[in-house]
Amino acid sequence: QSAANEKNSLICMGMDPVLEEISIQGKNAEETIVSFYSQILDACKSENVFPSACKPNYAFYAQYGFEGLRALQRVCELVRGMRIPLILDAKRGDIGKTSEAYAKEVFDFWKADAVTLSPYMGWDTIQAFAEWGKKGKGSYVLARTSNPSAIDFQSLEINATPLYQKVSEKIVEWSAKANGNLGAVIGATSIQELEKLHAYFSSSAQSIPYLIPGIGKQGGSILEVMRVLSGQ
Repeated sequence: QSAANEKNSLICMGMDPVLEEISIQGKNAEETIVSFYSQILDACKSENVFPSACKPNYAFYAQYGFEGLRALQRVCELVRGMRIPLILDAKRGDIGKTSEAYAKEVFDFWKADAVTLSPYMGWDTIQAFAEWGKKGKGSYVLARTSNPSAIDFQSLEINATPLYQKVSEKIVEWSAKANGNLGAVIGATSIQELEKLHAYFSSSAQSIPYLIPGIGKQGGSILEVMRVLSGQ
């Protein structure tokens, strides 16, 4: 919220490198990726136009092995150096000690400000990350995702209530245990569901931030998203 006010922007910039689509090539994957995003962030600085957050997707870096992971580390440092909140899109979703290890990796090693989580295994999946919420770290829980096959499970009804609504109710419940630092991932490609969930979260006892992927290449419309968020 603070960053959005400071940057005058609600845009979260995805940072998902595909080497074949980067026109300027470095000597290896690490240098190519870091140079690419350095130029973008330098342009943001020179034009004084910033996103309110940056969101690198872990898999897009890990696919290039250690070069990609070193690139991720440097990209994270670039983002933090510009005082832009860093969301690591890792979609972690495990339990117990494994979840604790993932949380430590995300927040202690990568030094992310927030992470994306899959809630399929329930509170055990979220708990370790919620503990970091007490230290100001955030988590965005998948509620209604932007991919076409999200309907395979997320739209299934339980006593006439879709599963994504049940998950959203849990997000509100869990938020209190995470010092309020729990948000929801709601895809821009499912605008009716976004409208429904926005109405639900707005009337809930907790303030739930949204991460809204799917604008652009996946077909989501920023105009439709802003219409919903503005209540028009």
